[in-house]
Amino acid sequence: MVSRRRFLGYSAAALTSPLWAQAISAPFASAAPESLKFVLKNDSGKTAHAYIAGFSDAEKKAVFVRQDGTQYFPQAGGPEPQPLDEDPAIPVDGSVEVTVPRMYGSRVYFVTDDKLEFQVVQGADGTTSVVHPNFVSDADPNFNKDWTFAEFTLNAEQLYANISYVDFVAAPIGLHLQAGSGEQSVPGMPTGGMDEVARGLRDQGGTWPNLVQEADGRVVRVLSPMHRGDDFAGYFEPYVDEAYAKYAGETLFVDTQREDIGVLEGKVEGEGLVFGSERFAKPSTIDIFSCNSGPFANNPGSDSQERLAIVPRLAAAFNRSTLLINNEQPHGEDPATFYQHDITSHYARVVHENLPDGKGYAFAYDDVSSNAGEDHSGKVNAGDPEVFTLTLGAVR
Repeated sequence: MVSRRRFLGYSAAALTSPLWAQAISAPFASAAPESLKFVLKNDSGKTAHAYIAGFSDAEKKAVFVRQDGTQYFPQAGGPEPQPLDEDPAIPVDGSVEVTVPRMYGSRVYFVTDDKLEFQVVQGADGTTSVVHPNFVSDADPNFNKDWTFAEFTLNAEQLYANISYVDFVAAPIGLHLQAGSGEQSVPGMPTGGMDEVARGLRDQGGTWPNLVQEADGRVVRVLSPMHRGDDFAGYFEPYVDEAYAKYAGETLFVDTQREDIGVLEGKVEGEGLVFGSERFAKPSTIDIFSCNSGPFANNPGSDSQERLAIVPRLAAAFNRSTLLINNEQPHGEDPATFYQHDITSHYARVVHENLPDGKGYAFAYDDVSSNAGEDHSGKVNAGDPEVFTLTLGAVR
C-alpha cells in the first residue's frame, strides 16, 4: 500500500493533520530525478495563479518554488504572523512549465480571479514556518476565494502525488503522470462536482448540510466532518457500541498486509478491543473522522509496528461502516458495501459517488484496500517520473 501519509512526510495542512516523517522502503530500483518538470494547466475559464509550497528535501526548511524554478526560502522575523516578503504566485495562462526540485510535505495550490495570502512565523527554535490558507475560519482573508490544492512529495525514491479531500472539496484538479514505466491519471472532480457533493449532503439532512461553506451566495467548499466535530458529537457512538458488542463474542481478524506481522486476532475484553498487547478503547466520532486522536492517535516514534498497522485498517472500517458485516479487515472488504449503514461517513460516500473513477482521499486512511492492486485513494506515483501535469478545471 502506497500511502499519502508516508510519502508526504510533514503535512503542510492545518494542525489537525498527522505528521509522518518515518523512513520508507523504496519499491523502485533506481533513484528519482533531482528535479522534475511540472506542467500547470488552467482549464478553469478564469484567471488563475498557482503556488508550489512545501519543504526542501536538501535544506529541510519551508520553501516556495518560483516560476523560473528557483527556490524562495521565506524568513520570519518573530513569533507574530507576518506576510511573505515576496510574491511567489505563478500566473497560469493556458499552461506553464516549472522545474521543481525534490520536496516533501508539499502542495500545488490553484486560486482563480485572485491571489492567496500566506504568512510566516518564527518558532522557538528559530525556524520559519509558513501559515497556509485557513479554510475553516471566515476571518481568514482567503476564505471567500476559490482555491484548492494537490499534494506531492518528490524524493530520491519517487514522485508521489494525490488529490486530497481529507480537509475539503473545492475547485477541481486532475493529475497526469508521464513516467518511463508508463502513464497514470486521476481525473478528480468533474465540473460541477463540488455543487453535487453539497447537494448530496444537503439531501442527507441532519447535521451534514453544516459542512457546506458559502460566500456571496455560492458554494466555495465542502468541509470534511472532522472540521465540524462539535456538530457531530455522539454520531458514531451507537455504531461503535454495536461493533464492540459484536466482537465481545466474535473474533475480528485484521490483516496487517505485512509478511513479518501477518493477520492479527482481536476481541473485546472489558471496555477495550484487544490484539495481543495492543488495546483500543472505544473511538469517539471525532477519533473516527480525524483518524488521529484517541485510540487512533499517531505516535510513529513510540507505537509498536503492530499498532501502526492496525490503526489504519480499523479506522477505515469505521469510516466505511463495515465492521458489523465483515470480521476480516481489510482483505474481506467489498467496496460495494462501503458507506451502506445509516451511521457512516456520508461525506466520504458522497465524495466517492461524485468522482468519475470513484478515487480520491475522503479521509486519512482511504488508501486502505483489500489487495495491492486496488486503489480507492486516487494517487499517482513512480520512481521514474518524467512529466507531472496538474490541470485546474472549471468549478461550474
